[in-house]
Amino acid sequence: MRDRSVTLAAITGAHGVTGEVRLKLFGEGVAALKRYRAFNDSTLTVSAMRDDGKGGAIARFAEVADRTAAERLRGTALTVPRTALPPLADGEYYHADLIGLPAVSTAGEPLGTCIAVDNYGAGDVLEIERPPTEDGKKPRRFMVPMRPEAVPDWNDERLLIEAAFAED
Repeated sequence: MRDRSVTLAAITGAHGVTGEVRLKLFGEGVAALKRYRAFNDSTLTVSAMRDDGKGGAIARFAEVADRTAAERLRGTALTVPRTALPPLADGEYYHADLIGLPAVSTAGEPLGTCIAVDNYGAGDVLEIERPPTEDGKKPRRFMVPMRPEAVPDWNDERLLIEAAFAED
């Protein structure tokens, strides 16, 4: 497991005049976010957090005293170390663990690197960017559903992609 910062939310702006901020959540909701008391290498300490009723959250940080300070944080990503995330059951993964992994076909061919994990409603889809071509053309990308028939195996070092899903 790679230990790096994982973004769980982002500050979208101030809320009110007392220093509260509005949050856009990237995880499983406010309850999951509340398990963390500090973000960004402990530079932001949560003193209160609540659901905003719209899929986001309202938070107060001990270090933010007024609306002006809250507005300056607009666009700030709230991160925690990867090691702070709860352990996973077999077959589960965090998107942050897949992004950056090399992809290899079941035939042994290097396919590229996972650059994104998207979900359009029917499950996660991996976006794989092929290596740059020798003629200088922009690298091609392809998408693979994160399902056992397409990605039969993965670990901390690589994604194994069924060869039929990697054909152009």
